Amino acid sequence: MRFLSIYQAAETGVPPTPEHMTEMQRLIEEMQSSGALIATEGCLPSALGARVRLSGGDVTVTDGPFTESKELVAGFALLEADSKEHAVELTKRFLRIAGDGVCEIRQVYDGSDCVPDFAPAEAAAAVA
Repeated sequence: MRFLSIYQAAETGVPPTPEHMTEMQRLIEEMQSSGALIATEGCLPSALGARVRLSGGDVTVTDGPFTESKELVAGFALLEADSKEHAVELTKRFLRIAGDGVCEIRQVYDGSDCVPDFAPAEAAAAVA
């Protein structure tokens, strides 16, 4: 099963130390080697981003920075895990190195997980 771990942390403006980066790189390499980590990336500060919203047919674009910095996505990891509990354990290891923050874990599915007896392309069309 695949899980998306979405990391939220306050933007402190303080870059990680070289020691911290080395420790995180060791964890990433270990998790990639075991097949548990499919992809991971960090996000640049919200000041460089934008929010695009559709509401009632109107599209608005708001440039960052965003005021609710405690809920900003700081990065993500796409995990391969045997269960939600396994994904939680992998995420705990990450947070012990990353420091204070919150990770939301969401199982990722393809269309066949939601609509039985359809191929993935047909299922995606049925849900859309």
